[in-house]
Parts: sequence; C-alpha cells; structure tokens
Amino acid sequence: MRSKLCELCDTNRPALVRPKTGQRICKDCFYYVFETEIHNVMTENKLFHRGEKVGIGASGGKDSTVLAYVMKLLNERYDYGIELYLISVDEGIRGYRDDSLATVKRNQQQYALPMTVVSYEDLYDGWTMDNVVARIGLKNNCTYCGVFRRQALDRAALNLDIHHLVTGHNADDIAETVLMNLLRGDVARLPRSTEITTQSDTSPTKRSKPFKYTYEKEIVLYAHYKKLDYFSTECTYSPEAFRGTARAMIKQLECIRPSSILDIIYSGEAMQLSDTVQEKLPQQTQCERCGFISSNRICKACMLLEGLNTGITGLGLGSDRKTRKLQSQTPECAKG
Repeated sequence: MRSKLCELCDTNRPALVRPKTGQRICKDCFYYVFETEIHNVMTENKLFHRGEKVGIGASGGKDSTVLAYVMKLLNERYDYGIELYLISVDEGIRGYRDDSLATVKRNQQQYALPMTVVSYEDLYDGWTMDNVVARIGLKNNCTYCGVFRRQALDRAALNLDIHHLVTGHNADDIAETVLMNLLRGDVARLPRSTEITTQSDTSPTKRSKPFKYTYEKEIVLYAHYKKLDYFSTECTYSPEAFRGTARAMIKQLECIRPSSILDIIYSGEAMQLSDTVQEKLPQQTQCERCGFISSNRICKACMLLEGLNTGITGLGLGSDRKTRKLQSQTPECAKG
C-alpha cells in the first residue's frame, strides 16, 4: 500500500508530486530540495567569490522573481558574502513592460535590494520595441529585442561597476535552446548554449545561470507556495518566436518522459565540435562602434540599429550582401 506521508521526511502529508523526480513530498521538503539543489549548483561550479557584486537580470516574471528571492535567501543562509543588485530593462512595450516593471519595483522593496532600470529608448536613439515592431512588423522582432536587451544589461552593469550577471534561464530554456540549434543546424552554438557560465576576454561581464538544472514547473510551484509577487502575462510580441515551436516539443517530451529536459541538456554538454567546425568559428572581439563584444568588426546591436535608422531593416539579420557592405563602412556609432 502506498504511503500517505511525504517520501522524504515520512512525517507530513505530501502537498505535491515533484515534476523533476515524481516524488510525493510536503511543502517543507520541497523548499529544502529546491533551494539546496540550487545552492549545490552554485557552489560546485564556483559561480561567485566573496565580496563580488552580482547583478540579477530582473524582469518581474516568475524566473527572475524566484531567482532574486532565492539568491538573497541563500546568500544570507550560507554567507556567500556577495552584493546583490536588481537590474531591469525597459524595452518599451506599452501595456506589458510597464506593468512588469511595477512588479520589479515591488520586489525591490520586498527584498530590500538596490535596483536600476535602463531603457531601449535612452540607449538606442529613441527606439522602443513598440517603435521597432511598427517599423518591421512581428517577424524577427524577438531578434532585435534579444540583442538589444543583452547589451542593455551589460551597459547597466558597467555603470554600477558590476562584472557578473545572473539570469533566470531555467532547464526548460536551455533544453529549448539546444533543440533550436539542432533544428536550425547551428551546431557551432551548442557548446555555449549549455555552459552555466559564459565569458569572453572581450566581454565586460560574465553571465551565469543558477537555474540551469531547475525545472520551470518547479519554479512556478515554488513561487506559488511561497506566495511570491510576480508578473505572469506573456510578452505581446512573443507568439511569433521560433522558440515557441521548440517549447511545444519540449513540453510534449516532458509529458512522455519527465527526465527529457535534463537528458537534452546532458546531451548538449556531451557534444563536441569537430576540428573543422572549430576552425570556422568566428573569433570574438570588440565592436569598433560601441566597444562591446562582437564576432565581427561591428556588433549585431549596432548593425540592427543602423538598419532601423536607415530604413534597411534586413541589416544584421542573416548574412546578406547589404550587411557585409555596411561592415566595411564606418557610420556613426550607436549611442553609448
């Protein structure tokens, strides 16, 4: 006969079936294993050092909200000795980002952490995502947003003298990225897509993913049981993203075999590029215009911005002749 008590403590009644393992456990045991697994991932990978200033990419969504809560909790519990800061990016999406930023501001008060906000409008010649979509339509808009956001976080971190950013990318996100790279035949990106920490000699900041092995469903459960304040509305412009296709496939696989998410990550970690592919990989350097990391003379953010400013919206998307032609020119730099 199946026990009616928690499979871990054998004392309390189970409150949930853990998505990652299928164990029937109580809330207290769930909190313990959830937090302890993240602590172990961070310590085993030596993500931080005492006295380090660490920026948390905060969007107000479930992942970044739980990340901020858990990072503060574990920092105090285990005395990591790190300084935490919330860094938010205002992409300029009316009715979505303004509401989610209000959530981050509440989190800032709830967790008593310093916070800074940077906006696309200030950084990129007045361009907001609403303006970008009005110019180019819904196709490829996530490319613009992703490239701009990554650089915006770097800029904000540097202004605060922060050289380490943590983001709420979870196991589902990483498995999706591995699958997307395989579907697109972009094997060169596989090694970086599964790394828990990424940094280049020319990058101003290193980035880490403490939730690399943490399931999205468990993050949702943790936020729910802890009654955390987060914003759950999907981005207005995201339904057209290719990632949605990979996400649907991952969810179907998870229903059949819950371990599929971790299996895909482990497979991505185990894949090695042949010497031929390694030789063809572009070398990372600094953008001649803005000084940020790039695999070309001009970074993708500057290329996309130049395309928007000149009306040639295909610039920076793919490897067309117009893009290569612009690479040899030296127009005005992106606003720094």
